[in-house]
Parts: sequence; structure tokens; C-alpha cells
Amino acid sequence: MRILAVSGSLRAASHNTQLLHAATEAAPEGVEVEVWEGIGDLPLYDQDLELQELPASVRRLREEWAAADAILFATPEYNGSIPGVLKNAVDWASRPVGEGALRNKTVAVIGASTGQFGAMWAQADLRKVLGVAGARVVGDKGPHTRPFRRPDLRLCGCSELRPPVVLAELQRKRAAYAALFPDTRLDSAEARPAPAVTAGRRESRRPLRWLGDSP
Repeated sequence: MRILAVSGSLRAASHNTQLLHAATEAAPEGVEVEVWEGIGDLPLYDQDLELQELPASVRRLREEWAAADAILFATPEYNGSIPGVLKNAVDWASRPVGEGALRNKTVAVIGASTGQFGAMWAQADLRKVLGVAGARVVGDKGPHTRPFRRPDLRLCGCSELRPPVVLAELQRKRAAYAALFPDTRLDSAEARPAPAVTAGRRESRRPLRWLGDSP
């Protein structure tokens, strides 16, 4: 099984990107996780661009996302929602309508942020957007959907993740892989109905400090 891991942050030292790199090491046997980069190369979505030769960055995104068995997104939270650059990538991947790279694609969402509610709102919004785009959103319930907390990930003096600590944490949560990507036949020839889409609830929770990206 080949999973593309897509970070919604362009920041060089992004905690979400580091989290995905650590996830590649924690992948179970038989699962290959590849961190995909390129959302920053995309032009802003413009339907007029589809009437001419598509930019190479758009063609690459559509081809490589379509070829993956599944996609794992890690999103920071900017002003209570998902980064615009990530939404732009999803918009490009959702086209053409009914034939986009995300159509019936198995996807899952994780995230971290320094906001008081972590990336919970961003995760909910991204799941909604992916569902509307036609993706098969899995792992949207359960404890593994919560943002990674500061005590879980820990920081070194330079505010970077310590891989051994993160890897140990992810390995303790290996069951999350099974929950996010349950055993399912990923037969591209088999059409799958798009999931029902519900708006993410923004529940009031006790303020917590989370690790991740900030606006």
C-alpha cells in the first residue's frame, strides 16, 4: 500500500511536515509512506487555465495523487481553518468534476497547531472539503483524530521535533494507521460512493497549548 503524505504548511521547519516524516518511519510493514511536496508550486485555481495546456505543477499533482492508494494530510490551523495553499491544492485535485484525482480516493486527516484548540477546526474543515471533492474520508472518529499535544511531541531547544521521541509516540499509536486506513480493497476500477458530508462541530473545550504551526 502506497500512501502519499501531504503537509498543508510551506514553512521549512513545519511541525506538521516533520510529523509526516516521522510517520514514514512508523508505517507498518507493507505500507509505504512518501512525503509529497509541491503544493507551493501550484498557481491559484483558475478555471480559465483548464482551457489551455495545464501548468506542469498541476499535471504532476493530478497524476501523482491519482496514482496513490491513499493520501494522509497533515494540516496546521490558520485563523481557525485550513491554509489557503492547501485548499488550492484540493481545488486543483478535485477537477475535472467527477474525474478528479480525489474522486473515491481514500484520505485521512491529522494535524497540529499552536492555537488554543489545536488543529481541530482545521481538521474538521479539511475533512468536509475533501468529502465535497469526492474523496473517501476515513478515520474521522476516535481518539486518533485529536491533534498531537505538546507533551506527546515534545520540543528541543530549537523548537524542532526530536525524531526518536516522535517515532516512539507514533509507534505507540500504530493502531491509528489501522483506524485511518482500515483494510479495504483499493480497487481503482471499483466506484465508491462519496461519503455524506457534515459540517465539523466547533465544540467549546478547555484551552490547551498545542504543538504545530501558527498563522
